[in-house]
Amino acid sequence: MTRIARRTVVALSAAALVVALGACGSSNNASGETLKEEPASGTPSSYKGTLPMPSATKAYNNTQSRDNIKQGGTLTLPISSIGPNFNLNTTAGFTAYTGWLWQMYMPRLWDYSVDGGTVTPNPDYLTSVKLTSTDPETVVYNINPKANWNDGTPIDWTAFETVWKTMNGENTEYSASGTTGYSNIASVKRGDNDKQAVVTFSKPYYPYESLFGYLMHPKNQDAQVFAQGWANNPHSEWGAGPFVVDSFNESQIVFTPNPKWWGNKPKLDKVTFKAMETQAATNAFLNGETDAMEAGTVDAIKSARSTKDVSLRIGYGNSLYYIVLNVDSTPLDNVEVRKAVSQAVDRKQLAKIKFQGMDWNQDITTSNVILPFQKGYENNFPDEGNYSTANAKKTLESAGYTLGSDGYYEKGGKPLEIKWTMFSDDSTTTAIAAAFQSMLKKAGIKVDMDVQVSAKFAQVLENASWQAMTVGGENTDPFGYSTAGSGSYGSDAANEWGGTAEQQKVLDQISAEPDADKARDMFNTLEKSAMKRYTRLPMWNGPTSFAVKDGLANFGPAGFSSTGSGMLLHVEDVGWQK
Repeated sequence: MTRIARRTVVALSAAALVVALGACGSSNNASGETLKEEPASGTPSSYKGTLPMPSATKAYNNTQSRDNIKQGGTLTLPISSIGPNFNLNTTAGFTAYTGWLWQMYMPRLWDYSVDGGTVTPNPDYLTSVKLTSTDPETVVYNINPKANWNDGTPIDWTAFETVWKTMNGENTEYSASGTTGYSNIASVKRGDNDKQAVVTFSKPYYPYESLFGYLMHPKNQDAQVFAQGWANNPHSEWGAGPFVVDSFNESQIVFTPNPKWWGNKPKLDKVTFKAMETQAATNAFLNGETDAMEAGTVDAIKSARSTKDVSLRIGYGNSLYYIVLNVDSTPLDNVEVRKAVSQAVDRKQLAKIKFQGMDWNQDITTSNVILPFQKGYENNFPDEGNYSTANAKKTLESAGYTLGSDGYYEKGGKPLEIKWTMFSDDSTTTAIAAAFQSMLKKAGIKVDMDVQVSAKFAQVLENASWQAMTVGGENTDPFGYSTAGSGSYGSDAANEWGGTAEQQKVLDQISAEPDADKARDMFNTLEKSAMKRYTRLPMWNGPTSFAVKDGLANFGPAGFSSTGSGMLLHVEDVGWQK
């Protein structure tokens, strides 16, 4: 599954940014030592040398056993937006930020190793999962006898039935975030007892572990409740996790330990997420108001490295960032215009702006779905879409555009003009936006700037009131070729942005293939074709980076065993080291 997150990116000029970036840190440590490998607890702020690159298969979250973590304490974190729709499974609530909140209090069924190579049922909710038949495909889930919803209702087979009915696409009133996989299910029935769910497929779907990521309370089978009932209401009573929602508003949400939780007791007494813009989040961390912050820009890294008792925890991210072009808006409904935009953009230069001064060395990406360090990653981007201002102009002229005296192309008396939307006030975001505008100007395409606050991110996405922007898709499972592929190129998912029915047919064939290697090959063939539509221009994978107060344990980049919030999947294990 891929959830969408805002890309933090710039109103500095590109030249001014280079000066600021060049001033960040020296290449040599004051003590003369150079770290060749990032420590598992992160790089201490006392180190002034070049930041070492992480390993793609290791966690950088100060991994500690529960015995080595204090009981008690609080954790305060920034988040870009809270709500307003708290149902992750709806189009309105389908953002990475809602996913980070659900992780705290909703029943999450699967555990992943750092590299995603090992997938196991979460024992807090499942005692076993077994594929009992391949014709028809049948999966039997045995539910933990102790598992109950917070309102006292037992978590049983009806929780699986609820997810299936709300997500299979038969009733569009649910406004489901995606139907992939669930539309292949013929039935969800009671097994030998209420604590056993038997899922039978009408058409095969693999990997079945990508389904039922979270269970839902049976009251959500009411379409009105599912689609609208979570607006400004996180429904803690329908949760079943280590924490409960203690209080919330649009500016913060507070979690406290669930007194009815049957699993390991949470180490923390309170976890607070505060909605903040990028610069506000940096200031709050430096002032001691929060315990961690995303350090995804050179400004944030520079600030963190000048602060005592802080560590930088940097790992390969699970997200892929890209420029998305709204095919439902004029003039981007014309594939030739989208192709020209692609040709006008020097993606390598944008990546240099993004990562300069951050000691991060990684090529731009060539897939919007499979991560560069995952098996099956290939160059799927068409050569003809690569940077060439001259080719961009040729593409536009072949499409009937003529260059005006003002330096911009026009057609039918209308200037070629698009809007660039961004959701951040940090310098890097502004610089990338300015560079994009400058690149397209050279190709004769006018770009207008649209600056939105982070809190409007979900609203802008839902209303499709944008034309071009950078976003990141967070891969929340390791099955991107099947799950994220449908979200990127299919026609039945939220935020598919240009998916087609033809591509969906191929994606259905991919998900019916039980052999993962064959499925990856099929996906790569599809993506090579889909990328010629130029709806998503791949940019970078990049790091997941956090600046954290020393002593915070089990928090930070840990591949698929953590989320973009920094929290370990088992949030009850996050706390302060003894």
